[in-house]
Amino acid sequence: MTPAEIEALIVAHLPGATVRVTSTDNVHFEAVVVCEAFAGKRPIQRHQLVYAAIGGRMGGDIHALSMRTLTPVEAARDATGGAGPR
Repeated sequence: MTPAEIEALIVAHLPGATVRVTSTDNVHFEAVVVCEAFAGKRPIQRHQLVYAAIGGRMGGDIHALSMRTLTPVEAARDATGGAGPR
């Protein structure tokens, strides 16, 4: 699985999300997902939304996925030096 394929899965499940996925080996991935749907949700709930997007690929095509999940407001604050939830 490639980062682009994972990005497409997440965007299909979370319309309007901005997603960046990177990997050095196409097995271990890092994702930054910015989505308005995360507003008011705890980090675990945000991660569950992303895991729902990739379905049963965890543990198979995707061995590990670390992620940052931010709302657009948090991402803007993070870009200017503020800290957002992980």
